[in-house]
Amino acid sequence: MKIISHILESNWFHNKPPVLIDIGASGEINAKWKPIAKYAVCLAFDADDREFNVSEKSNSGYLRLITINRIVTAQPTPSTHFYLTKSPFCSSLLQPNAAKLQPWNFSPLFTVEKKISLPAITVAEALAQAGQTYIDWFKTDTQGTDLRLFQSLPDEIRNQILAAEFEPGIIDAYDGEDKLFSILKQLPEEGFWLSTMDVKGTQRINHAYSSQFGQYMSERIVRRSPCWSELTYLKNPTTQNERSLLLLYVFAMLERQYGFALEIADKAKALYKDNIFNDCHAAAMARLKGEKWKLPLVMAKKQFNKLFAKVNA
Repeated sequence: MKIISHILESNWFHNKPPVLIDIGASGEINAKWKPIAKYAVCLAFDADDREFNVSEKSNSGYLRLITINRIVTAQPTPSTHFYLTKSPFCSSLLQPNAAKLQPWNFSPLFTVEKKISLPAITVAEALAQAGQTYIDWFKTDTQGTDLRLFQSLPDEIRNQILAAEFEPGIIDAYDGEDKLFSILKQLPEEGFWLSTMDVKGTQRINHAYSSQFGQYMSERIVRRSPCWSELTYLKNPTTQNERSLLLLYVFAMLERQYGFALEIADKAKALYKDNIFNDCHAAAMARLKGEKWKLPLVMAKKQFNKLFAKVNA
């Protein structure tokens, strides 16, 4: 979107680019971030047992992509146990609850194949190692510890977060896990509202039965039931900071929450005189009308003149 480039190329972000955190990325960083990648700093966590390393990848598509090879814990600890399961996507710091999982069709995926010890780091420690002091968008998918990681952040960092993504469980899959209901209760208390909720699941049928008919049964035969959910929260526009309002607007546009984007733009227009907020209002209105927003002619001329001056310098 042109409005997103228009905002992120403004002076507000020259020295303070968006900072994005992806915990549990497993090599695939949040696809939602692609439109803003070249303007953003991304920290992605990839747990392994190598010597501690904070590395920066070039040609990643991001302004900076920093990878940290550590398991993330809520409390400082040099190492922690980790349960490797049949499916790597079910591996966790928490032990799978075999008895509670038994009635579900996907229970074999949670079979523990090995318990290992991995070096650990907190998010705050990782930020310090990477030379970052704030987070704008926080995403975590850690199989049961999402909320505790979010709440472990120092208040001065957590209070600046504008978007947060979680993938909590609904059924009892892990011992002591952070469940969906806890996040639904806690996030509104922290000033967030729920932008999207994508409920996922499987069939309630013991694998001993389903294996007789084929492991993955048709939903025409056995209904799929909710087992976990993907949540995205956005911050309510209570901030009085221009950068935060602009970035919250960008995140709202990425989420296709154009009505919320319009709300942010109009709040900012009432507080500040910068013409960029008029552009934000116009772009949100265009989206709501199903139209494309174009840079105002004056702004387009300014950009052309800057480019012309560089070429002839």
